[in-house]
Order: sequence, then structure tokens, then C-alpha cells
Amino acid sequence: MIRVLIAEDQSMVLGALAALLGLEADVEVVGEAPDGREALRLIAETAPDVVLTDIEMPHMSGLELAAELQRRGSPAKVIILTTFARGGYLRRALEAGAAGYLLKDAPAGELAEAVRRVHRGLRAVDPELAAEAWSEPDPLTDRERQALRLAGEGLSTAKIAERLYLSVGTVRNYLSEAASKLGAENRVEAARIARQKGWL
Repeated sequence: MIRVLIAEDQSMVLGALAALLGLEADVEVVGEAPDGREALRLIAETAPDVVLTDIEMPHMSGLELAAELQRRGSPAKVIILTTFARGGYLRRALEAGAAGYLLKDAPAGELAEAVRRVHRGLRAVDPELAAEAWSEPDPLTDRERQALRLAGEGLSTAKIAERLYLSVGTVRNYLSEAASKLGAENRVEAARIARQKGWL
């Protein structure tokens, strides 16, 4: 049996995924979590073979969850299940150690097959999305991304500096550099472009 844990913050989607996988003779859903932090706790308790996780979740995103499992040396394989058909997200998911990247609108049969593939040590990634992910590399540094994400949430330069433990001048430089790289007029436009590309 392939032991699967599902992390998804929309309870209806979570229930549907669990029911769908529950129909497979060789798959057992051993845990369901509404966010990444709870998923991390349940993974330690249930030792799943495969973790199926959304990207955007409260407390800890699917990308952060994958990266943390990789850091801990967890044997659990991660599949990101998302609505974001963006190369930037896929690239970051793979860099965080995810073995699969599926879109929520994919045919239901693909989900169980992806779980089996990843469990066997293979990747499960949409080929078109994979090609897109490497056609346009992410130009942002981690610090530029952090500053831009907070700017996109409407925080002032001073608040961003406070949150990131940096000087106001340093934050201003990061935001200016990010806007320049993205060909944006200002920080708001830069954040919008980066989010569209899946880089935030």
C-alpha cells in the first residue's frame, strides 16, 4: 500500500482528494491537514510515502513544506497540486525537492498515476509546464523576492525593513533592483509581474 498524506486548506477539495484516492486499491490516505504546519506534525506521526500538498496554505506553504522535508531528510516524496500553471512555481517546487507538480484541473486518473510514479522514484510533471519553467529563468534573488512579496501586500518600506531586519536603504535597493530586472515602473507593478510569472 502507498501511504499518502494530503495537505489542502479548502476542506471540500481536501475531502474530494481523500475520497478519490480512497477508491484506489493500492493507496491508503493516512492523514489530512488544513495547512503546512499541521501537515509537518502529521508526517512525523504517520510516516507517509507520498505527501500531496497545495502551494498556497496558511502558516506554511506547500513549497516551504517541501523544502523543510528535504532539509530534515524525510523519505516522504512530495507532489504539489495547484491551480498555478506557471513555470516559475514549478521551478521553485522542484528546487524545494518536490517530485511531482500537478494541476487541479488535470483528469482524476492522473492523480493516482502520479502518486504511483513518484512512489517508484520517478517524477510526475506536466511536460509543457516543464519546458516553460526552464525557458525563462527567475531573475530575483531570495531577498528581492521577500521584499517584493511584502511590498505586494501593501507594506511600507519601513515596515518591510522591520520585518526583514534590514535597513530602509537596503530594502529600497532590493525593491529598485527587482523593479529594474522585471522592467516595472514601480514596486506594485513589479510584484504583479513576479506573481504572474510564479516567482513570488
